[in-house]
Amino acid sequence: MDTSHIAEHAGTAGALFASVFVVATTTMRTMIPLRVFGILTNLVLIATAIPAHNYLVIGVQTVVLALNGYRLHQMLQLVRDVRKSVNSDLSMDWLKPFMIERKCKAGEVLFYKDEKAEDMAYIVSGRFRLVESGIELPIGAIVGELGMLSPSNTRTQTLECIEPGIVLSVGYNKVEELYVQNPAFGFYFLRLASARLFQNLNTLEQRLAQQAAAMAMTASKPA
Repeated sequence: MDTSHIAEHAGTAGALFASVFVVATTTMRTMIPLRVFGILTNLVLIATAIPAHNYLVIGVQTVVLALNGYRLHQMLQLVRDVRKSVNSDLSMDWLKPFMIERKCKAGEVLFYKDEKAEDMAYIVSGRFRLVESGIELPIGAIVGELGMLSPSNTRTQTLECIEPGIVLSVGYNKVEELYVQNPAFGFYFLRLASARLFQNLNTLEQRLAQQAAAMAMTASKPA
C-alpha cells in the first residue's frame, strides 16, 4: 500500500473519530471528562494528519491540545486545593486566581446587612469588622460566601473597613461557573462554607459566653 492510500485511510479514520467525539460530548455533563476526551481527540487527529502531511491540522490540533491540557491541569489543581482546605485550615487561597483587587479606606462599608449579595471577598491586608456580631476578620479570611447559600441571596451582616487595606473579590457567577464545570468543586465548596459557618457560630458563642461571665462578675460585686 502506497503512502497516498495510507494518508487517505488516516484521513477517513480521523474524520470518523472526530464524528464520534462530537456525539460523545453531548453525553458529558462535566468539564474534566470533556477535557480528557478532547486531549485524546487532539492526539488522534494529529496522528492521522501526519501521513497526509496536513500541517495546518497538525498545527491547530497541537495548539488546542496545549489549551486542553492547561485547562485540565487548572481544574484538577482547583479541586485538589479545595479538598486540602476542607481537610486542614479552611483557607480559600485557591480562589485568588479568579479574584479582582479592591482597595478600601478606613470607615468604608463594603456591604450592608440585608442588601443583595453578588460576590465574596478575600482579605489581603488591613482590618475589617462584621458590624452586627462585632467579629474582626483576620488577614486571609473570606467573607460574603454565605450570601451565596442564602435562599434570598442577601447579606447576613454589614462589613466595615476599620483600617485601610486590600481585598480580593470574586462574583458568585464565577463560582457557579466553576461548580458547573466540575461538581466535585461544588461539593467541597459547600463543605468548606458549612465548616466556616460553624466556625463563625462557635466564635460568636464564645464571645457571648465571655460577655455573660463579665456581667455575672459585675453583678456579684458588692455595691
